[in-house]
Amino acid sequence: MRIPPPRLTAFADAALDRSLVLGYTRIGPALRRRWWPADPEPGCLDGQRVVVTGATSGIGEAMVTLFVSLGATVHVLGRNAAKVETVLADVRRALPSADLVAEVCDVSDLDAVRAWCDDLSSRVDSLQGLVHNAGVLTRAREESAQGHELGLAVHVLGPHLMTERLLPLLGADSARPGSVVWMSSGGMYSAGLRSTPDEIEYREPGKAYDGVRGYARTKRMQVEVVDAWNDRLRGGAVRVESCHPGWAATPGVTDSLPGFGRLMGPLLRDAASGADTAVWLVATRPTSAGTHHFWHDRAPRPTTYPVQRRRDPVARRAFLDHVAAATGTVWP
Repeated sequence: MRIPPPRLTAFADAALDRSLVLGYTRIGPALRRRWWPADPEPGCLDGQRVVVTGATSGIGEAMVTLFVSLGATVHVLGRNAAKVETVLADVRRALPSADLVAEVCDVSDLDAVRAWCDDLSSRVDSLQGLVHNAGVLTRAREESAQGHELGLAVHVLGPHLMTERLLPLLGADSARPGSVVWMSSGGMYSAGLRSTPDEIEYREPGKAYDGVRGYARTKRMQVEVVDAWNDRLRGGAVRVESCHPGWAATPGVTDSLPGFGRLMGPLLRDAASGADTAVWLVATRPTSAGTHHFWHDRAPRPTTYPVQRRRDPVARRAFLDHVAAATGTVWP
């Protein structure tokens, strides 16, 4: 297969990304495979442990299969024990030698996250991958066990606390340091960062709750948290990245956005395509280009478009302070 010149591929890649429909659907990877970075080496994760949250369906389940195929021991985490066991059985039927560990934790419940992290730390010596894939999109505003807006708890607070508690495991093996990947969404481009507690928790007086808007807000928040983690770990061995999967035909899309699913159905990616970049990031640990750490289809992407306002450092600080206070953590 002939690979186009670098300038041409860069132009084509950017055009695909900005077009959304071409870049986010199955068309994107079909074209980008002609020039994107090489696949991970077979067996590159032999003897390494990876945790995948939200692993009981869709992209999460696809990640489990992809990580296992590269030799990893995969800790399959979900909040429903029966669904976790179903995934283990399904993956083992396809890959009988799969090394899988069932994990049960409600990522939205910060007390449960603390307890599960302590338990995992007592069972394993090191961790080479942590993928924050758990997600939720509700029609009405719901709250977590600690009283936080549910999407914020699942997408931001729980994953941040889990990263904090598992950081020692991620850095325990100096020969094979770990990578953390947050599964964001292209929808984050449509949402600015909120800074007041009521805005962050989506309980603004006089404003009705919009589940799709709330989802996009928390996906923007994830990207900001990842950048903050990179500021904190600058020069360290542990990598923290975020990525988005494009538009994939998963229960999260077809159930939560049925109209969109029907409209885009033939063009939607499959779950494995949506999972590809997150698995690739953990398996290859590429060097990020620029100051942001947001990826799609194995390439770093801008976190804002030129027409959007520049990031507000005051709002960012207020948001990060809210995350720290809610989780009982401190940004060094």
